[in-house]
Amino acid sequence: MRQLGPLFGVSSSTVCRVIQRLGPLLALEPVSRSADASTRLWIVDGTLVPVRDRGVGASSRNYRFSANVQVIVDAETRLVVAAARPVPGNTADARAWRDSGLAEHCHGVTVLGDGAYINTGLVVPHRKRPGRALLKGEEEDNAAHRKVRARVEHVFSRMKNHKILRDCRQRGDGLHHAVQAVARMHTLALAA
Repeated sequence: MRQLGPLFGVSSSTVCRVIQRLGPLLALEPVSRSADASTRLWIVDGTLVPVRDRGVGASSRNYRFSANVQVIVDAETRLVVAAARPVPGNTADARAWRDSGLAEHCHGVTVLGDGAYINTGLVVPHRKRPGRALLKGEEEDNAAHRKVRARVEHVFSRMKNHKILRDCRQRGDGLHHAVQAVARMHTLALAA
């Protein structure tokens, strides 16, 4: 904000007000389901975003106060399909997925998740059972699953190039609007 102010000839507080006013307008609308939804492949994962607002975040496994944000990415285009409202950072991914309401956007679409999404209806990798090794076909399935699922991690790394997602100081719905705006900018950058 300190850098944008002089660029446009206004104060940094004016830039802050404009961003807070335009943030909700940049909110990302979920992608509409098309007729070929059965051939689409989406990937879901959660990422931890460090926050300062104690009402939004919680102390989590990275020993910081953070919030868990669930994001759906199109596997082919790497465009962000939808992002859920943040939940406290100590919330498991499976529970955050169930509570997010994103599953309603995924009817008829194959959705991949990692091992944290067991019993959620998503396609997850095969698990090793005690005393039983994975079969050769299961190992190959897991390798293919990892290669496709890596795309969502790449999207997260690009989204976190924006400082607001590395340390969000927004209060209330500010984090949700920031994630929506960054997802929209990521989508516009890839579509351009």
